Order: sequence, then C-alpha cells, then structure tokens
Amino acid sequence: MVAQERARPGVRLTARGAVALIFVATLASRPTGSMLVIGLVFCAACLAAVLLVQPRDLLALVVAPPLVFFAATLVSALFGGFGAPSLLQALGLGLFTGLSAAAPWLFGGSALVLAVAWFRGLPDNVSELRAELRAGRSTSAAGAPRRARPGAEQGYVPEPEGYFEPRVYGTPREPEA
Repeated sequence: MVAQERARPGVRLTARGAVALIFVATLASRPTGSMLVIGLVFCAACLAAVLLVQPRDLLALVVAPPLVFFAATLVSALFGGFGAPSLLQALGLGLFTGLSAAAPWLFGGSALVLAVAWFRGLPDNVSELRAELRAGRSTSAAGAPRRARPGAEQGYVPEPEGYFEPRVYGTPREPEA
C-alpha cells in the first residue's frame, strides 16, 4: 500500500509543510472566537496534513498536532493580551481558557492523525526507526562509525577523533648535553 502511495502523483508535503498547514489553518480560525469553528478547522487541517504528507514523514507528523495547537493558542493569546493591563495575566488566562475549551478537539485531531497515519504506513516507519536505533547502538558500542540507512544521502560526517592533532614524524632527537 505504501508503494502505491509513492507512485501516485499529486501534492505531497514534508513533515514541516504539514505542520505549517495545521498551524496556519488553526491560527487563521482563532479570530472567529468560536471553539466549534476552531476545533473543526483544526481537525480538518490535521486530516488534510496526514493525507498529504509523504509516507516517510508520518512519524514526525503524528507527534506534532498537540504542539502545533499549543503554539497557535500561545500566539493567539499573546496577540489578544496586548491591550490588557497585565500582559502576563492575560496570556496565562488566554492559554488556560483556550487549551481547556479545546481539549476535546485537540484529542480528536490527534487521534485522527494517528488513525489515518496507521493505515498509511506508520508501523513501517516505527519498525525502520527501531532498526536504525538498534544498528546505531550496536555499532557505536563497538567503536565503529555509524552508517546511514540504505538509500539515504550521506550528510555531515565528523572526522575521526584526533584527526586535527599534530603528528610527529621521524624519530625523537636525543637531548643535547
């Protein structure tokens, strides 16, 4: 099923793009002031993001909705508290009321992302991550350099320890008497 999704043409988002989609949609719905509208927009954005994200980025997207919703609520509460006598008090109250009133929508959007991602190939991503972590742990314990997963481009690879230390060539000289 994952191979069919990779071959299908169309719009594909990275994990960053999907997170940005959820954030912008949720933040754009905030001025309405209606928790029903904000919650529905958040859930719709979560569904669109999980359907449009590349299959390899599902694991990163699954953990993002609560953080994205918190960030959108924080920005909204911050802008809403500028005219208040106490910015800190208005920010705290705005965060508390915004997050507590939206808790069911936040839970629903997160569960929706998890359910759709599960059917799009999330278990394969988790298995791949576990294999990489196992391989990294066994090779790093032996002192061997870590290898990238097959098919991944080799990124920054640090030089071996002691590479930039000066080397002494030849034999040591005898001290002059």
